[in-house]
Amino acid sequence: MKLKLGIIGLPTNWESRYLPALRVLNDRFEVAGVYHGVLRIAENTARQFDARAHEGFRELVSRSDIDAIAVLSNDWYGLAPVHAACDHGKAVYCGSEIDFRPAAVHDLASTVEQSGVAFMAEFPKRYAPASLRLKELIATRLGHPQLLFCHRRLRKEDRRAGRTPAARIRRQLMEQLDWCSFLVGRRPESVQAVSHSLGEDATTVDYQALSVHFAAEGDRPAAVAQISCGSYIKDSWEEAISFRPQAAVQVCCPGGVAFVDLPNSLTWFDEAGRHQESLDSEVGVGQQLLVQFHRAITSLVRKMGDLEDVTFNLKVLSCAQRSILESATIELS
Repeated sequence: MKLKLGIIGLPTNWESRYLPALRVLNDRFEVAGVYHGVLRIAENTARQFDARAHEGFRELVSRSDIDAIAVLSNDWYGLAPVHAACDHGKAVYCGSEIDFRPAAVHDLASTVEQSGVAFMAEFPKRYAPASLRLKELIATRLGHPQLLFCHRRLRKEDRRAGRTPAARIRRQLMEQLDWCSFLVGRRPESVQAVSHSLGEDATTVDYQALSVHFAAEGDRPAAVAQISCGSYIKDSWEEAISFRPQAAVQVCCPGGVAFVDLPNSLTWFDEAGRHQESLDSEVGVGQQLLVQFHRAITSLVRKMGDLEDVTFNLKVLSCAQRSILESATIELS
């Protein structure tokens, strides 16, 4: 089934992630309309797909021939295109640049629930080839994760215009938390957090670390994930930003330890020694994500899990803020 797709916003990784994926999946998606805050950019992009450029996102969303909307960048409109899509019965895909604010997510969840549309939030780390391969190894060779170390040092290209350091760190922590939960295979039960701020203003946070605990369940042992994200290196220190980068995630299991460098590199160790896997030939992240979105729309089972994950992850981050204020471990139940 081929679906007509409307694009709202063009993110920084448009040409590396979405454009190639949409070209490969031209048997599943037809880009029929494009909206961008700069009309000329929308026109240039629409021309690549023989689509129509729009001066407003509401005009695009209201088209009767559009089946789904992909909101890919965080602009002045916030989550308004998502609400508009729900009002018109369009399936919604939210890209990784979308800033989910805790205060707005409850209303969003209610709107999506009432509309009955399929909703997918982009958690790209889940679908990276190295992540999927690591899940296979956990099931077959390494055993259930016991310790995870997941650090992200924000680079200049991660610092979107108009977003505070706290907002950037919040979005990254949400993705890292989702990733660790995906690898462990369940949600955490408690969180303890610390942060560093350049001043008294909460928006000046430049580093935050979470320690999340996963309870034992059946034959799966308890696990702890150390998750941190920082924007503490100045842009002018260009060499320092890329110096000795840590693995995106390190996972310790009963049968060995694995190191992932996104999206395609996996190194793991067991009794036999070192194993290096390069997964460049695997299906890319963008293609994996859009295939999942197509399945969500065409499936008879409505997809709401991603929105529930967004809501839960924001709850964890809210509890993390409480943990910082109270210097205590906060239960998530």
